[in-house]
Amino acid sequence: MGDVEHTQLQVVEESGVSRRNFIKGVIASGAAVSASNYVLRNGHGVALAQAPGAVERLVTLTVNGQQRRVDVMPQETLAMTLRYKLGLTGTKIGCDRAECGACTVLIDGVSHYGCSTLTHQVRGREVMTIEGLESADGTLHPVQQAVVDKQGFQCAFCMSGFVMNMVELTNENPNATRKEAAQHLSGNICRCADYNRILTVAETALEYTRNGVRS
Repeated sequence: MGDVEHTQLQVVEESGVSRRNFIKGVIASGAAVSASNYVLRNGHGVALAQAPGAVERLVTLTVNGQQRRVDVMPQETLAMTLRYKLGLTGTKIGCDRAECGACTVLIDGVSHYGCSTLTHQVRGREVMTIEGLESADGTLHPVQQAVVDKQGFQCAFCMSGFVMNMVELTNENPNATRKEAAQHLSGNICRCADYNRILTVAETALEYTRNGVRS
C-alpha cells in the first residue's frame, strides 16, 4: 500500500471508522458517480450527455454490409468484438499481439490485424470478415474458390487471415506475380509451413479474378 493510502486509512481509523466501512463507502461513491450519468424520467433511466473525453460504449458498427449495434468496452479489440460479441468466429485470435495475422480483416478494403485494432476506431468504416465474402446466392469469392480447388491449407487455423489478405491483393493487383504475392502475404504466418500451396492458392485466385470469376 502506498504512503498516501496508508495515511488516509490511518486518519479514518482514528476518527472511529473501520477500514471495512471506509472501503464500502469508496465503492458506493464510485457507483454513485457511475450512476450520475443517468436520470429517472417517468420511472425509466435516461442517459445523460457523456462527459468530455468519455467513450460511448453502445456503438453501431458496419460489418459485412450490415449495421450491428454492440456494447463495446473502451479497450476492446475488433477481434474480440467480432468473435465474442457478434459471433463471427471466422476471425481467429492466434498470437493476440499483431504477429501471426490469423485475425486479419478488411477495413475499408485494407487488411488490418483485428487484435491490434480497437473496435471504437472502426466506427463509420466498412469492416469485412471472411463470413462476408460469399455472395447471397452462395457463389464463393475467387479466393475462397481457389482454396477449395487447390486445398492450400492443412489445419486451416490461419486460413481466414490469409484469405482476407489475398482478397486485398486480388482487388489491388490482380496481375501480381507469385513473388509479389509472397511479399504481400508476409504478414501472415502458417504454423504448418504450407507456404508453397498457399502461394499456389494465391496464384489461382489471381487467375480467377483476371478471368472474371466473381470478385
